[in-house]
Amino acid sequence: MYEQYVEDAVHEPTQTADSGFDLTVSNVFEIVAPGRVDFGGGELEPAQTTPHTSAKRDPADDYEWWQLRSGQYLIEYNESLTGTATVTFQPRTELLERGLSHPTLHVDALPRVPITVGGAGVAIKENARVSTIVDAEE
Repeated sequence: MYEQYVEDAVHEPTQTADSGFDLTVSNVFEIVAPGRVDFGGGELEPAQTTPHTSAKRDPADDYEWWQLRSGQYLIEYNESLTGTATVTFQPRTELLERGLSHPTLHVDALPRVPITVGGAGVAIKENARVSTIVDAEE
């Protein structure tokens, strides 16, 4: 249903569900220095970020894991959006049940998204399904 709005899916049959289309994480970033936000935008500056380290749990593994402590991070998706539709996406239930969250967003391009990790932290595997597109408007 929503796959028509998405490019670069990791594995479309797995990502396609009755309730939407799942987005997968390609990278996690730490915010290491503050950005700036002003009224007119003339002094707007991005926060400085650095990729969070990841590692294979076993040398024979194909994919790496990010070990995240509680805090704020930015995630980047494997997928991108096509066309002119505005999509709505939200965190998957699997994230929420593990103490993670990100805002529900309405966008026409996938930005880096702030993710909040609570409690004791979490391990996220490369290409994990973390968000679901639940609506699209042309």
